[in-house]
Amino acid sequence: MISSISGSVKSTSINSLVVEVGGVGLLLQVPIRIAAKIQVGEKVSLHTYLIVREDALTLYGFTEIVDRDFFELLLSVTGIGPKVAQSILANSDAASIASAIISANLKFLEAVPGLGKKGAQRLVLELKDKAAAFASGKSGSDLTISNQVENALQGLGYSNKEAIAMLNQVMKDEKIEGLSVGQVLKLALKTGGK
Repeated sequence: MISSISGSVKSTSINSLVVEVGGVGLLLQVPIRIAAKIQVGEKVSLHTYLIVREDALTLYGFTEIVDRDFFELLLSVTGIGPKVAQSILANSDAASIASAIISANLKFLEAVPGLGKKGAQRLVLELKDKAAAFASGKSGSDLTISNQVENALQGLGYSNKEAIAMLNQVMKDEKIEGLSVGQVLKLALKTGGK
């Protein structure tokens, strides 16, 4: 996985940049609000997320790690692909969107092109608990570890609800900052092992 890139911007468009890294121009899809701020010739450092498909490798870029982590979280929602996730982040940052999800502000979410009423309802339903971490200002690394531990617990046979409850208990009792995924997973299993 390509986690970040740094280089000089060679060209921009409404929602993409070409960044030259080591003599190679990489095309990155970026939210509109980011593309509007960046000028040709500017040196940038972007956090990235790589989508691998049968017919394409697509690199998505973000100025803030929390936006990249939120993009990854959005992709976990049924029916939300990278284009819609990018559209959600086009005009607002992760904290604003997370607040809208937590407060079930469907009007705000329905205004996102490509999301619609059902998509907005699905976002609220599937992300209400997970979005709270983004609205509270947790670091991106804590969120990534949380997502990985949650996925691992589900892989071990726990339901989504059980995994979230176990993880919330760990986060209430312990600071997970600086701990590895394995260490957090062990703590979660101690709270409610089968």
